[in-house]
Amino acid sequence: MNPPELIPSEGAIFNTSIFAVFVLITLFVVYRASSQSTSSDYFAAGGSFSGAQNGIALSGDFLSAASFLGIAGAIAVHGYDGFLYSIGFLVAWLINLLLLAERTRNTGRFTMGDVIAFRMRARPVRAAAAASTLAITFVYLIAQMAGAGGLVALLLDVKSTGGQALVIAVVGLVMMLYVLVGGMKGTTWVQIIKATMLLLCAALITIFLLGKFGYSMTHLLQEAAQNNPKGDAIFAPGVQYGKSELTKIDFVSLSLALVLGVGGLPHVLMRFYTVPNAREARRSSVWAIWAMTAFYLCTLIIGYGAAALVGTDAILDAPGAENSAAPLLAYRIGGTVLLGIVSAVAFATILAVVAGLTLTASASFAHDIYANAMRRGRTDSDSVVRVARITALVIGAASILGGILVNGQNIAFLVGLAFAFAASANLSTILYSLFWKRFNTTGTLWGIYSGLISCLLLVIFSPVVSGASDSIFPSVDFAFFPLKNPGIVSIPISFICGFIGTLAAREEVDEDRLAEMEVRQLTGIGGVRG
Repeated sequence: MNPPELIPSEGAIFNTSIFAVFVLITLFVVYRASSQSTSSDYFAAGGSFSGAQNGIALSGDFLSAASFLGIAGAIAVHGYDGFLYSIGFLVAWLINLLLLAERTRNTGRFTMGDVIAFRMRARPVRAAAAASTLAITFVYLIAQMAGAGGLVALLLDVKSTGGQALVIAVVGLVMMLYVLVGGMKGTTWVQIIKATMLLLCAALITIFLLGKFGYSMTHLLQEAAQNNPKGDAIFAPGVQYGKSELTKIDFVSLSLALVLGVGGLPHVLMRFYTVPNAREARRSSVWAIWAMTAFYLCTLIIGYGAAALVGTDAILDAPGAENSAAPLLAYRIGGTVLLGIVSAVAFATILAVVAGLTLTASASFAHDIYANAMRRGRTDSDSVVRVARITALVIGAASILGGILVNGQNIAFLVGLAFAFAASANLSTILYSLFWKRFNTTGTLWGIYSGLISCLLLVIFSPVVSGASDSIFPSVDFAFFPLKNPGIVSIPISFICGFIGTLAAREEVDEDRLAEMEVRQLTGIGGVRG
């Protein structure tokens, strides 16, 4: 089955028009919602959102192009193994709900650095926290930018590298506008709008799709197996990760990264500061989990439906490859109109996520490095916000270049790498800081830097970068680490180094700060807002 001809000129104009309308409406919302009189307004919206609002925004922040495009494509091509991304992403939220949401909200103010530096030497710890935040954000951002390039290549038949690079640049520029104009409050409303659109769109496609098969899942799955070269094997584990012992280990490594990575994602942790108290932080997690559960159930049907109606070969032959499954399916069941709607939602997804990521990275640099490490707290809100805006421009430009470099890679896979970085660099230090009284500054630094550096080196010298046909640089081979996801090695390294560094340093524990942190974690008393 050949890919459908999606790009009559009127179809391209319709798709572009829908996207342009969305951008204009959301920019207006961002402008009206923006309130940036203090750094608290810019970074945390003054803690003004309810748990329900923040939960929907959290789902909007988390349900990225990887969820909408990458996972649907992975299910269409690899079946059960593709759905494992959804399971990992969803189960991971229990860590936030049970261990982190309330405690980080009570202890911190704007960033992850506030939590892990609370009872440590502030300057080196904040610098380390900012370094890990910037690294994780960059990897996550380039995945979203790659999704933008692949999506537009499909919708507008832009097959040239230069044309896709131009599209990625445009997405990056619009993202910068959201962050510069709206801050956290404007970005949050974009997330809420985008999450609502995404959930409605996924439900709409699912209902129309099931209608094509008489609302019979059995019929749909039978057609999916017939149009996939792997046949009935797509309903069991092993199509992608069961080819050899090495791929099985790679799957375990990916699973660890997905399940443990959410608890270390800076842009997710930062969202807990936009609510007024710990109770609303917990409600945020509950709302986010329910919204994402509904969405991931829809992606399961959409993925197998794409295999059934479009066919695996047609998906892989289309511009964007696996990332094209959902748009191709939308065209098959709803024509140009539904394709245009899906296109706008996919673009909204990318724009909203990259805006949230950029805001987080710029906040970390401005608050942790500039305001606290460099200026030692002797600065004003206007200066901090100004530095954050400049940082957003630099990060936006870097992410555009990175997105151009990795354009064509599966987005869900790239996001899996970001989760490996988050779990390796951040999770150990956050958990140790919150739950281990003896944990100290040396342990914090060893935990962050060992996880970050080991993860980075293992990725550089893995088949992700070189030595394979689907590598970023397929023409060279300097890979010696065989796994595509390094989590199974880098995550334990971080926990072990944090533990050893703490025992080796023999630093005195600041009992007063420890007691204050324990009280604030559990009660919220003493927290500073504004």
